[in-house]
Amino acid sequence: MPELPPVATPPTAQVAGTAAFSKFMHVLQLVADTPQAMTVAELGKLSGYPRPTVYRMVGALVAEGLLAEHPATGKLTLGPRLIQLASRSWGRSELRLAAVEHLKHLRDVTGETVHLAVPSGQHMVYIEKLESPSAVQMNSRIGTSVSLYSTAVGKAYLSMLDDAARQAALDTLPQPFARHTPNTVQDLAALGHQLEQARQRGWAVDDEENELGIYCFGAPIFGQNGMPVAAISVSTLRFRQKADPQSAYVAPLLEACRAITQRIAETPALSATDVL
Repeated sequence: MPELPPVATPPTAQVAGTAAFSKFMHVLQLVADTPQAMTVAELGKLSGYPRPTVYRMVGALVAEGLLAEHPATGKLTLGPRLIQLASRSWGRSELRLAAVEHLKHLRDVTGETVHLAVPSGQHMVYIEKLESPSAVQMNSRIGTSVSLYSTAVGKAYLSMLDDAARQAALDTLPQPFARHTPNTVQDLAALGHQLEQARQRGWAVDDEENELGIYCFGAPIFGQNGMPVAAISVSTLRFRQKADPQSAYVAPLLEACRAITQRIAETPALSATDVL
């Protein structure tokens, strides 16, 4: 098995009585985020919990169908019940339903992969992905968490927050930033400069900062209170990027974001707190 990432720090429960639940969620998140399936022993090392505790939690999660254990290898994967719950949540997402036709049009007009992402703590999470018709496709998938500071969707979202909300979000980011590629921004000062540029022009870029060879354009979607609630990106391979990106990618991206923002504004059910 490839080298595992550093031992994760178990979360600290913020609400009385939720410590056990937080541990279960931590274990589930580790299984979901680790690229290759792990055994219980490997999960124990990665989680930071005592081995007997991990064995008990895994047993309970497998019994409930939230994890699945391969009978021959003992490798753990997300279970069918969890996948079913996630599928239902995704299918009922008000934001996704409001956006899907505009996302399809954006994909067709640009000929590139389109993502819809929402903020979640220190990350953005993809809740929709429409693949480029090109034979070369991206590795991302629905449910993937990506960092706020190295992606076009993250920077587009951050750039349009008011000053207090933006600072609060930046204060949660670990320092120094993890470097995904040689182009990844390394500190808050450099990120702040990028965010100011994005705020002024209304869109952000990921210049091979999250994945080598991938250039992304991102723009925000706004809720009824005028605050950003999500972001869309158009992702192209660097070698095939069109000569006029403003007309090829940025203009249709901004139009899609405007149309979805307008849809939210005109739909009472889609309040700033209910779009997910």
